[in-house]
Amino acid sequence: MLQAPDILSFAYKQPMMQGQLDLLYEKEQQIPGSIQYNISRFRKHSQWAVDDAGMMVYHYKKNDAAKNYVELRFCVSGNVYCHEKDTECDQCKLGVSRNCNDRVDSVDVLSFRFAPVHLTQFLRPRRQDDEVTVTDNILQFTHPSSFSKILPLCGRTRVVLEALLNHTYTGSLENIYINAQVQMLLLYSLECMLGEDKGDKAIETFQCKFLANDADREKIIRAREILLQHIGEPITIKELSRKVAINECYLKKGFKELFGTTVFDFYQSQRMEHARYLLYEKGLSVTEVSMMLGYSSISHFSTAFKKHTGLKPCELLLH
Repeated sequence: MLQAPDILSFAYKQPMMQGQLDLLYEKEQQIPGSIQYNISRFRKHSQWAVDDAGMMVYHYKKNDAAKNYVELRFCVSGNVYCHEKDTECDQCKLGVSRNCNDRVDSVDVLSFRFAPVHLTQFLRPRRQDDEVTVTDNILQFTHPSSFSKILPLCGRTRVVLEALLNHTYTGSLENIYINAQVQMLLLYSLECMLGEDKGDKAIETFQCKFLANDADREKIIRAREILLQHIGEPITIKELSRKVAINECYLKKGFKELFGTTVFDFYQSQRMEHARYLLYEKGLSVTEVSMMLGYSSISHFSTAFKKHTGLKPCELLLH
């Protein structure tokens, strides 16, 4: 069985003893079949020399597919916070945090585990002459052995990690936000790994030429934000394109290239992941969740949920 290195010990370059760790904050989610994650913040002691680090763990069991998973692990050092995560003193709110006695340096450790059922949404239909990529083998669990690989923390990955560590959402909005950001983290991590394997070949070039324009790229990013804001209010491509002032065709092509999935598939996956959260974590009924997500009938919701998760909504509660 694969014994992947502990990401904190790897970043510290020596084993980290439990007694050395002063936990400031922790958040985790362990919903069956969903993205399982843990975000921990530790006080950084002045003598620590901790590098930023990323790692992908691919766990494969040939005869037990239920135990297969892909995990992303990150260690980010040097962020500075008020001692209490959800509050800031008056000095920090005024932007003079350097003079705040309650500010602490931290080491943030994040892990995100993806089950096979969750990764299938990123697979695209293959044609006979298509090249099978490293990414395809990972997402389909056709790579024949487990491995762990150090990931370069490219700029886009750092932006997502920063967003995950410093957002202000709470409750249901926090769940929607984290799910969407973690999907991007997986996409960028796979691209960074693929880019590294290809040597100096740039991965920031765009097939859709209009994406080279900052303003057009921002419109696609804004479209994604609007979709997340309308989890319970279905929105059409036409409405979305009008809201961000971009051609429907450009919207669909640009979204697919930037985010690795279609507008519809992204929207559906986020709705179903949020449904899983509402059912399992919040204990809401199938009827309540169906109404909250804007479905006209419980049967339509149940069909969509099973297509995404492999389970009927009522079956999730038995896990």
